[in-house]
Amino acid sequence: MTNFCSKMFGKFASYPFPQPLQKWINQGYVKIFGIDLGEFKPAQDYPTLNHLFTRELQKERFVDMQEDVWVSPTDSLVMARGKVEHNLAIQIKGMSYGVSEFLGEVVEDGYCYLNLYLSPKDYHRYHAPCDMEVVEVRYFGGELLPVNQKSLFKNHNLFIRNERVVVVAKDQRGRKFFYVAVGALNVGQMLLHFEPRLQTNARANECITYAYQEPVKIKKGREMGMFKMGSTVVLIASGVNFELEEGRSVKFGERIGSFV
Repeated sequence: MTNFCSKMFGKFASYPFPQPLQKWINQGYVKIFGIDLGEFKPAQDYPTLNHLFTRELQKERFVDMQEDVWVSPTDSLVMARGKVEHNLAIQIKGMSYGVSEFLGEVVEDGYCYLNLYLSPKDYHRYHAPCDMEVVEVRYFGGELLPVNQKSLFKNHNLFIRNERVVVVAKDQRGRKFFYVAVGALNVGQMLLHFEPRLQTNARANECITYAYQEPVKIKKGREMGMFKMGSTVVLIASGVNFELEEGRSVKFGERIGSFV
């Protein structure tokens, strides 16, 4: 049912209403969610609600380019962080899930994870946290449950149940890490600029893998894709110390950790 609702909302958000009505819709959304458009175009300049959701930065962000530093890929809230132990990670305090099922492969204990929640008011594009080489993309069809705090406490194994896109990559030191975009209610689509074959919110149980003979190289801070509504990005990496505390808000480009 949540997938159907998300598709219907996606159609509404993609429809260009007459300009006066569209202006009213956009401004109402900005007001309801308290969106700061200081770095973006005015609300009335977006021809659809989806264009407002996926708005592009108009002012260049500072990105910490120190070689050993990882930066936030998103404007978001830190919901959880920690280390994988016995194949378990935390979606939110007291609620664990199986990492191997989430990623589609087994990882060793000691990998660190960081959960970044994008609310409806946030900038919805996601970027590279470090210099990276993408070797594979895995799409897992699933539900589209909300990923806000209330839903994370309510729904066991939410990250496994929800639709997700797992980007398998290597950092500049050659260590494997995982960059996971998790779908959510009203996320009509998740896009990756370098993988046009990806079609999300399609079939609930579909699993597709895209492998690359030549890795896709992406520089730190470069835009990788976007959510068409709020959602979550999960980073799971080895040899990285994620420094942010739970409950902390962070902006794309700010330091979140460093190599160890």
